[in-house]
Amino acid sequence: MTEKRGRIKQKILNHTPNTLVISGLHPVRALLKTGRVSEVWIREGSKGHRLSEVILESKMNNIFVKTVAARIFEDALPQVESNHQGVIAIARPREMEPENSLPILLDNVKNPLILVLDGITDPHNFGACLRSAEAFGVTCVVVPKDNSAPLNHIARKTSSGASEFIPVVRVTNLARCLKGLQKNGFWVIGAAGDSTGGLDQMEGAGSVALVMGSEGAGLRRLTRENCDALVSISMCGQIESLNVSVATGVLLFDLQTRRGKLDSDSAFKERV
Repeated sequence: MTEKRGRIKQKILNHTPNTLVISGLHPVRALLKTGRVSEVWIREGSKGHRLSEVILESKMNNIFVKTVAARIFEDALPQVESNHQGVIAIARPREMEPENSLPILLDNVKNPLILVLDGITDPHNFGACLRSAEAFGVTCVVVPKDNSAPLNHIARKTSSGASEFIPVVRVTNLARCLKGLQKNGFWVIGAAGDSTGGLDQMEGAGSVALVMGSEGAGLRRLTRENCDALVSISMCGQIESLNVSVATGVLLFDLQTRRGKLDSDSAFKERV
């Protein structure tokens, strides 16, 4: 039995880069919509209405569903998961896009919104930012090639499936990328705690790139210098700042509301 478990763990955990293991009801259900799932595993003894819906949806899409013993199931998890909810999906992941794909992703998108993450190194924050980006109609996310969190199982899990829907573009030189966006008519707005400005100027704005800085240092100097404007979030409490992923969600909601772009159906169709 130990040898068999070892073989399964080797197969799942030491998989090729083309295999993704995601657990949890919401992430798995989101992943089922992408057409990239090959198998769904159910932990032996797991029950519930929502789990039954996942099983039914999987079978309707001709995805192989199997019930596995608890130990084998837990060995297949990419890390110790306390909230797996009895389900795992094995799929082909959506990887980061190359820099030259950015013009293609923006082609024929009316008034696109780009989220730029400048030096977000915590995969939990990265995943949470992707989740907010997907929720508020961001066209794509841009990250620098260096000094950025990987799109690993932690980021994917934290994103609750958003990582499989929203394109993430990795660029070699972020400052150069921002200049290119400006030449193509984008307003580049940076979030900075020391700014006194808000998003009032974005009422009805067209193409916008919102730039969020790193967890500790914020925007890098060159990134900051290449922003058209800097904004901050007005707060009335005693806490001076928000976690970067929370701040991202607040600003994206505010920005999209002002632009009148909170149309989830059209945003989803433009991305996928």
